[in-house]
Amino acid sequence: MKKILITGGAGFIGSALIAELQKHNNELFVIDNLSFGNRQFINMSDENFFNIDILDKQKVEKVISEISPNKIIHLAAIHFIPYCNQHPFESSNINIQGTLNILNAASKLTNLDSLLFASTAAVYPISDFGVKENDRVEPLDIYGLSKLTGEHLCNEFHLKTNIPVLICRFFNAFGPNETNPHLIPEIQNQINSRLRTIKLGNLTPKRDFIHTSDMATAMNLLLNKFDKGIDTFNLGRGIEYSVTDIVEAFERQLGEKINIEIEPSRVRKVERMHLLADISKLKSYINWEPKVSIDDGVKTLLK
Repeated sequence: MKKILITGGAGFIGSALIAELQKHNNELFVIDNLSFGNRQFINMSDENFFNIDILDKQKVEKVISEISPNKIIHLAAIHFIPYCNQHPFESSNINIQGTLNILNAASKLTNLDSLLFASTAAVYPISDFGVKENDRVEPLDIYGLSKLTGEHLCNEFHLKTNIPVLICRFFNAFGPNETNPHLIPEIQNQINSRLRTIKLGNLTPKRDFIHTSDMATAMNLLLNKFDKGIDTFNLGRGIEYSVTDIVEAFERQLGEKINIEIEPSRVRKVERMHLLADISKLKSYINWEPKVSIDDGVKTLLK
């Protein structure tokens, strides 16, 4: 039985990952200050749950040394881009100093097999094609920059400790328990409020949406297989959807017409038209295929 520590485990992706890891006879521990996460999202005993802030260096060190995990999955971060842009110091402090605190505590462990760091597709520059892991990195915003710094810190950690490190660049996740007002939960909330004319911002940008259950399966397979070095994997679906494609999926599942009204306050001034993952490296490494389609995912959200 492996002891696995997940930071940010009560959040959106964390809760899906915990549900997956619980199927495989692991002993799980969570660090989460519940600033975005929700304790109700995860089914685990209170003695394995630590409500602490990753900026609290002493508490982080104490808890991590007491747990002495075999694996650490570091998800805790501020990752809603509009919030990061409005609070650049707070978000970069949590995403960089918080990561440093986790890595410093991890470097003192004697039985740590590997560490997985949640990075982001926001490290890539604007591109009209699917991005590969070895493409150049050039973040457009404070969030992407803070996560790229986290990748560099992970690289230093690996060079110093020789502990295997997985960097997963997450694309646009969707599924239950979303804690930020991203596109899909925003449409879902308006639809569930019985609105059939919904207010949205930019309609033409395309994004690579992957369901959190597919992400969780891929991360579990990666953790089980990866045992040396440091490597980076894109974690997306490999298919792009525009905002109108997503609205049409809601229409199909509802069997009703949805009208869209552009609300100027929601329109982003700087916008990528495409963000698509090339996931061939991940698929061949773990022999995995994403299973949940947009329509399947929307159907469960409407329930």
